[in-house]
Amino acid sequence: MYQYRQVLVRMRQGDADRDIERSGLMGRKKLSRLRKTAQDHDWLAAERPLPEDAELAAVFQERPLPASCVSSLVDHRERITAWVEAGVAGTAIHAALVRNHGYAGSYSSVRRLLQSIDASTPPASTCRLDFEAGEAGQVDFGAGPVMTDVMTGASFKTWFFVMTLAWSRHQYVEFVRDQTVETWLACHRNAFQWFNGVVARVIIDNPKCAITRACTRDPQVQRAYAECAEGFGFRISPCPPADPRKKGIVESGVKYVKRNFLPLREFRSLADANRQVADWVMGEAGNRCHGTTREKPLTRFASVEKALLLPLPTVPPVLATWVKVTVHPDTHVKFGLCLYSVPFRLVGQELWLRATHTSVQVFHEHQLIASHPRLKDPGRRSTVRDHQPLEAQAYQLRDPQWCLEAATRIGSACAALIEALFADRVLDNLRAAQGIVRLAKTYGSARLEAACVRALSFGSPRYRTVKTILAKGLDQQAAQSSFDALAETYTRGGRFCRDTKSLLTH
Repeated sequence: MYQYRQVLVRMRQGDADRDIERSGLMGRKKLSRLRKTAQDHDWLAAERPLPEDAELAAVFQERPLPASCVSSLVDHRERITAWVEAGVAGTAIHAALVRNHGYAGSYSSVRRLLQSIDASTPPASTCRLDFEAGEAGQVDFGAGPVMTDVMTGASFKTWFFVMTLAWSRHQYVEFVRDQTVETWLACHRNAFQWFNGVVARVIIDNPKCAITRACTRDPQVQRAYAECAEGFGFRISPCPPADPRKKGIVESGVKYVKRNFLPLREFRSLADANRQVADWVMGEAGNRCHGTTREKPLTRFASVEKALLLPLPTVPPVLATWVKVTVHPDTHVKFGLCLYSVPFRLVGQELWLRATHTSVQVFHEHQLIASHPRLKDPGRRSTVRDHQPLEAQAYQLRDPQWCLEAATRIGSACAALIEALFADRVLDNLRAAQGIVRLAKTYGSARLEAACVRALSFGSPRYRTVKTILAKGLDQQAAQSSFDALAETYTRGGRFCRDTKSLLTH
């Protein structure tokens, strides 16, 4: 509109269109159209004031577009706008128009209409969040370099944890090997010790180690992280899902570490990387002039924010990991590739497991039901004998020594039969020995001793033999020596001729 007003002033002064064109304000064709419009609206009269910008805009923007400038998709604009809002791609829109609406135009027309729709959509606006000193710290992970273990030669991926104080921009950086709950909690503890204080609020994204269910208005916090926040006295403030701009301070801090610390450096180990980054934070990063605050982060932190942080707890909270576990049929639960026993009556149920650096506790309906020392080597198991079923306890308690002692109390024949069972070099007869000793409860020690005498006399020290003798009452018959039985057999007329009674009793 400023250009139109300048041209109208020149026309009022009597300048020809050729002269105005030479000044570069407007071309000849456009000047002729403007002169005609000015004459129609009586804008060239020197006694009248120049029209306002709003009047000029209303006149010149009401002109209809040439036919060549009208889109061939003007009748489909509302439909295409709805598709764009639904997230449909431009190529899919063009294919749908050709397939369902008989459109014969090219994809370029669709693309130009999409650009027009985008231009008519007002751009998203935002506001900068301001924080008071000590009010908030923002936390995030960034991808670190691949390092090599000097002991094994194996390469491993790393991440770096960043906590940036929202007011002073002072930060804590630590390189780690994973993003587990234990690492997440340990990094928070180390950061608070680094600052020698706790912020009132920690603004985070929605990592699985902190938030179990991401939601804008009703997020669910990891139980271990909630316990950590309660112990240190800070509040957890998760960002809405897929909206990292809510923690843009630490996002910029992660980029600053990637661009200014990681390039052109070599790290021998995680410990070496953490030593270097600590020196860098306290040196170059902490003493730079920050682009937003226009002050040095360390200066702002030391002079103002450090004194306004919450004090560290007198007794540091024990950082613990909470996970839900299911009891396996072997009465054990699994955590960290190790197994821990729980009472057998809870097989198949879901329990809560709380693991610290030194111990593991298992809870059922808020009641502690099992405690174990924390195992470090994968594959190991911690078993409490009372957690196992009674039959399993009996089997483990009644070892060979117990069987021999119990058999000796019953009698010498029973002890000899048990020793014969354990002398077998092929079979493990522990269950058979346990079964023979247990028969004393049913038949009594005297009958069991007699049955063992009879079984030994026939050279059959087996559980089935002893049980059959007792079941048929054969232990109550007079024992007959094998020599007398053999003599009787020969006197009856033949070595292999025996009567029915002899066969049944021998």
